[in-house]
Formats: sequence, structure tokens, C-alpha cells
Amino acid sequence: PLYQFLGGSVSSELPYPIGNVIGGGVHAQKATDIQEFLVIPVGARDITEAVATNAMVHRKIKEYIAKKYKSNLGKGDESAWAPDVGDREALDILVDVCDNVKSETGVEVRMGIDIAASELYSEKKKAYIYKREGKERSTEEQIDYMVDLVGEYNLFFVEDPFDEEDFEAFGKLTSRVDCIVCGDDLYVTNVDRIKMGIELNSTNAVLIKPNQCGTLSGTYKAVNLAKKEKMTPVISHRSGETTDDTIAHLAVAFGISIIKAGTVGGERIAKLNELIRISEELGGRARMAVLPKL
Repeated sequence: PLYQFLGGSVSSELPYPIGNVIGGGVHAQKATDIQEFLVIPVGARDITEAVATNAMVHRKIKEYIAKKYKSNLGKGDESAWAPDVGDREALDILVDVCDNVKSETGVEVRMGIDIAASELYSEKKKAYIYKREGKERSTEEQIDYMVDLVGEYNLFFVEDPFDEEDFEAFGKLTSRVDCIVCGDDLYVTNVDRIKMGIELNSTNAVLIKPNQCGTLSGTYKAVNLAKKEKMTPVISHRSGETTDDTIAHLAVAFGISIIKAGTVGGERIAKLNELIRISEELGGRARMAVLPKL
């Protein structure tokens, strides 16, 4: 199998899946300003439990919203629910559902957000435009807002909180919070941009998209550079996806501790099921990867 061919017989660690369960931004109409609200089952003992826990959160969000808001629910590009709520309201829903899942299963679930802030940023106004909230935030205000959200909701993961060219703002946030601050649009899986982020201490994690980079060797170089510099590589799917499951193999082969692959929907489940198959093939050698200590 590919994971053994690339990683050798020592590759036996399975990544924790981080999945989008509430979606807004450009992925969904009439929803939140923030693009993705994510969950990661940090307390899962194996990959099967991890995948099942995320799916349970996804299901319970639908039940919670149907009961509380009595409204129909659409889905975004990645099969995340797209309720007609604001950002903080979405986080409140997630807190309740994650607590509920923990009390039912015993598995701790942490939360994350992908702001996709380049989509909110107005070059003309030099501000982040939150249309639904009716607010404009300067870069300094955006930094403070992110610090507030991380503290208030005990966020584990924050992706793209600033415009893709603002390496400095990323660095200011990273120095102020104890969570994963991940660059996606900031780096676009480009080694030169990752090097710039390292020099400026911009983030402590980098999103890795193999088909953005274009080659396996380029993907490996990006992962290796991140690990060498004590940055957490997070391997990721794309918004528009196929049922290809290569990233599941790359996560295991390259020793990546977090995989962003959605929670439900055929093209997302293909990757998650492949991780379960790899785990079954590894048998007693399979274990969950070690998450970064924050």
C-alpha cells in the first residue's frame, strides 16, 4: 500500500480527523461570516472512534438546530450544516453539542475555526468586513477579536484568521494564544512562503494540500520543512473534492498528526474509511498520532 511504500514499515500512526460541521462564508449562502466551524475528537482512542465521534457531532447539530430554531437546514460545499445564525451563535451551538457528545461517549471534542479571512478583507477599506454581523474590523481589532474567541471558546485550532499577505498579523496572534494557528491561503503549500512564515514566526502550523503543490516530492518537502522547524503540518482535502483517498496514505506515511477531511459526504468519507482500513491492516501496531502540546 502507498503509505508503506512512501513511509516504510515504521509508519503506524493515524492522524486525528478535524472536520467541518457548520459552514458559512463563501461555502454557503445566508450563513455565518466565518467559513468553517470545526471539531477534532482529541480524546478518541482509535481512528474508528474518532471518525464516529465527528459524525455524531454532525448529526447532533442537525437535531439541535431543528429543535431550537425550527428551521430547515441547508448544507455547504463540504456537507457542513449552514444554519441561519451568527458566528458566536454557531460557536455556542458547537459548545453545547460537543459537551453532549462527551457526556454520551466519554470522548473529549475540541473546537476550531477557519475564518478564510482573505474573503472578508477589503483592500480598499483596509478592514475585515463582517457582513452578517454588520461590523468592520481593522487588523488590530481582528487580532483582538481572534484572541477573544480563542479564550472564550477554548479553541484548539484557528486557520487563516488574517489576509493571506499579512504574515505580521499572524505572528502577533500566534504569540498571544495557546492554540494551533494554521496558515492555508498564507502558504498555499509553497516552500518559499513557508520559509517566510518561519522567519517571521507567523504560525505554528501549516495546511498541506498535495494537489495545490502539484507533486508528491513537493508535498514531502513542505511537510519536512514544517516538522524541522517545529511547525505542525495539517494535511487537507479541498472544498471541491473527489473520492480519491491518497491524503489518508500521505498522512500515515509522513507522520502527520491532523487530517482535515470533512465529516460526512461520499468524497469526505472515502478518506476517513481509508484511514480505518489502514488501521485494520496495521492491527496491533496502529496507534493514534501525538497531537502538538500547546
